[in-house]
Amino acid sequence: MSEKIRERIYADNAATTPVSEKALAAMLPYFRERFGNPSAIYSYGQEAKKALEHSRGAVAKAIGALNNEIYFTSGGTESDNWAIHSVGALKSSKGKHIISTAIEHNAVLRTLETMQAQGYEITLLNPDKNGQIAAEALERAIRHDTILISIMTANNVVGTVLPIEALGAVARRHNIIFHTDAVQAAGHIPVTVRALSVDLLSLSAHKFHGPKGVGALFSKIPLTLPPYITGGGQEKGRRSGTENVPGIAGMAAALEEGAENVPHTAPYLRALRDKLMDRTLKIPGVYVTGDPVNRLPGHASFVFEGIRHSAHVITLLNEAGICASSGSACSASSTEAPHVLRAMGYDEEIARSALRISLSQYNTEQDIDRINEELPRIIREVRHKKDGPLG
Repeated sequence: MSEKIRERIYADNAATTPVSEKALAAMLPYFRERFGNPSAIYSYGQEAKKALEHSRGAVAKAIGALNNEIYFTSGGTESDNWAIHSVGALKSSKGKHIISTAIEHNAVLRTLETMQAQGYEITLLNPDKNGQIAAEALERAIRHDTILISIMTANNVVGTVLPIEALGAVARRHNIIFHTDAVQAAGHIPVTVRALSVDLLSLSAHKFHGPKGVGALFSKIPLTLPPYITGGGQEKGRRSGTENVPGIAGMAAALEEGAENVPHTAPYLRALRDKLMDRTLKIPGVYVTGDPVNRLPGHASFVFEGIRHSAHVITLLNEAGICASSGSACSASSTEAPHVLRAMGYDEEIARSALRISLSQYNTEQDIDRINEELPRIIREVRHKKDGPLG
């Protein structure tokens, strides 16, 4: 359908989000008027330094941290890598056993594979059918040589929100460092580091209406991470490189705005999501994936009987002016079934049919009406296309 006839609907906010007006306004001065290097001692540099530290305070406040517990990075992937590699280096004399889950983002799983090649032992906990990890399962997996537990706050593929507070309490009892990838959660649900009992937490700005290419790592005092990138000694000597001041300012503004608005945006998104899910479940042979209750407010995910691969559904949705996905944007071109669904017990065939529709506050009820109009038609079309390569 021509874009001139109907506006496009963006419904893949779990992959990335548009930059908010507040975040954009916060960024703009630091491209031209206040472009200084924050390490410089003259006025241009000090203006940038002031913005950097103001942003650090805003990010810290949004997640209930102290200012000097926040380190700026290039995004969630770097933050995950830094956290996992650093704890491995810090604690290798105690042991080389790390616990994580089979449903983590590849930023964690691929990092753990690297650690395994270096002699670390990795235990990946399998979730239940809703994508949940039980505290009892974590307790059973802990060994005398366990040095790190890394479990995501919310899953990017199925939207399940995990019981991080309970899991963190297990880590506390055993005095084990606990890291959570909160990339999908921050700005969408309440995320407070003390309540969650975490030592390390990863953020990525583009998931909550900030810019791409900037993120943060929370590191709880007194945990002192070794330097991750060496050079000029920025970020208290632990992450060198001239700071991305415009991006950091935009991230801080976006996270501040998102955290403040959660009490208003979450109910709105749940209402849109539930309207979408209620209609989609009327299609025969459709199943919701992820936790039916404990899930991200704007996240809907499904599998479909009779669909060999969701790529054809996504293509036809795009032709209808609707942007959706099968799961992680980082592996969107892969022909493999989402690893999260396979870990949850779905067989390869039905896991290949996965569809994720993820909403933001910029979506409207009219958007949901359009999706509810187009998706049943597209599913019927794909199911009846017997000779199609993906149908």
